[in-house]
Parts: sequence; structure tokens; C-alpha cells
Amino acid sequence: MSNTIYIGYYFEVKPQVPAVEILIAELGYVGFESFVETDKGVTAYIQKSDWNDTILEDVQILKSDEFEITYTFEDIEQTNWNQEWERNFQPIVVDNTCEVRAPFHDSAGLEYDIIIEPKMSFGTGHHETTHMMIQHILKSNFKDKKVLDMGCGTGVLAILAEMKGAKPIDAIDIDNWCYINSLENVARNNCEHISVYEGDASLLKNKSYDVIIANINRNILLKDMETYASCLNANGTLLLSGFYNHDIVTIKNECKKYGLKLSETLERNNWVSLKFINL
Repeated sequence: MSNTIYIGYYFEVKPQVPAVEILIAELGYVGFESFVETDKGVTAYIQKSDWNDTILEDVQILKSDEFEITYTFEDIEQTNWNQEWERNFQPIVVDNTCEVRAPFHDSAGLEYDIIIEPKMSFGTGHHETTHMMIQHILKSNFKDKKVLDMGCGTGVLAILAEMKGAKPIDAIDIDNWCYINSLENVARNNCEHISVYEGDASLLKNKSYDVIIANINRNILLKDMETYASCLNANGTLLLSGFYNHDIVTIKNECKKYGLKLSETLERNNWVSLKFINL
């Protein structure tokens, strides 16, 4: 993996809401693997072997008159990415209870100490959605709960769930790099009850869970909601994030179709995380 060459696209987006979310979703559909939101828009990465010079032709938002989107791109050596993380990645603390840090940071001695080597995966805890999902998990009882972390990214939410007493735990991501990174982070945190899989919601056939965690973009959540609901045990909990506050009604209405009742809402910089109960 160390010799893999990526191409990085640097998008500047005006206005950013909801354009960045839409742009990320559409870039994902055409093969981009990883994304980092910036103060100007988003940086997106694709393996050079998957790239072609017409890669953006099917990204419809770039043709929209509603948004001003410009970009530049360049080749990036994979090894340089980890150097960038080491320079820029700072430990975070959630509710003075959970810390998420890289291996080169000292521990703050909090109750939950999660060590993440982020590489090119989602979910370091810095993004608002991951931060809120950590808050939900910290407030919930996970003792002996069977848990699914869907779109697991770095595996940070699955790791915290195990630290809270959950078992067994399935962590799934469609991104190969996330899959590999989650395996590494699960081992790094000495987790014993997490199984990591590469794939999508089709892996959930005949599965059942007490808690489902899904921090994914809005369109995928809506597409897979019926599957999540069918896998959720009675009185089970569904934790969702990856969308903005203006999406709450749409998400809530989709969940209502399957008997899921909204019980708690967290909001952070226009991003939202919702907790539903399967009544």
C-alpha cells in the first residue's frame, strides 16, 4: 500500500451548504475514496489507477448554476499523506470523558482513550458528525449489546462501543482503505470483539443488532434505511449522522416508515446526529 499513488483534488465551494455534502456523495459514486472537509470546501482523493481525465464528467453539481465550484489537482505519494496527518492531526476530547489521539500523542488520562492512525480514512473525531456520534455512545448503555458500525471509517465508533462493553460488534466499510485502517486500529486498541468487513448493506442479510451506528451521507442512509430497520432488534437503537439540519425531516420521515421513533437530536455547526428507537 505504501507505493500507492493518489490524486488529490482541492475543491473550493461557495456556498458550502449543502453543496459540499452533495459533491462528496457524487465524487464517491465515480470512484473517489476519501474526503477531508476544509474551510474552503473539500479535498478528495482517488487512486491514480482508478482515475481518468473524464472522471468529473458525471459529477452533476459541477454543472449547477446554484454553486460556484473551482478545483485544482495533483499527484500525491501515499507516504506523504501520513506525514501530513502527523503534522496536522491534533488529539480531541469529547465531553471530558473520551479522547481520540494518534500514537505519537501523550494520553490525557481520560476514561476512554482511543488511539487512531487516521491515514486516509474517515472518522478521527474531528468532524462534527463523528464527534456527535461519540457523544451519543458515551451517553448510552452498551453493556453486552450487539452492535453494527456501518461505514466505520477508522473504526473509532466500534472501538468506543467495545470500550463501553458492547459485544459482538460488526464494523463495515465499502472503502478498502477504511477496511484496512479499521483492522489496524482495532488491533492497536486491543479490541477482542470487533469483526471488520469490506462491503455494503448487502452484508447485513439475516443479521440482527441491538444498536446500529451509521455515520454516512444522507443519500446512502435513505437508500439503506429499510435494511437497517430490518436488522434492528425490538427496542433497539439506531444512531445516524452524516447530514445537515435541513435533512432532519427527510430522515425522520423515512425512519417513521419502519416504526423508528426519534428520541434525541444533537447539532454541531449545522451538522446533525439523530437517535431513533425501534418501538
